[in-house]
Amino acid sequence: MEISRVQAHSPGREDRSNRSLNAEWVEIRNITRNPINLRGWTLRDGDGNRYRFDHVRLGGRDTIRIHTGNGRDTRTDLFQDRRDYVWDNRADTATLRDDRGRTVDTESWGRRHP
Repeated sequence: MEISRVQAHSPGREDRSNRSLNAEWVEIRNITRNPINLRGWTLRDGDGNRYRFDHVRLGGRDTIRIHTGNGRDTRTDLFQDRRDYVWDNRADTATLRDDRGRTVDTESWGRRHP
């Protein structure tokens, strides 16, 4: 499993509309040929915001996008159902952890300043 792409900065006006929130996403790809059950896995940002996967099975070589806003989960898109942005446009880190809390992959961008 890997974090394959991140759209941290929602294109267009950031007005906290559901459309804008859902234009912010993280894409995860199963790099193996075997399906993986993501139940209990988590995706976190640098501030500790956490999304927990539930009843998600990702097929071999498949990808799934986790959007910030509200929506109906599908085989290719999941929704965190949040009303505010999660990913910092300038600098942040997305961390994917398995159901035992082990870090599987991270993706960082920008530079965080103290």
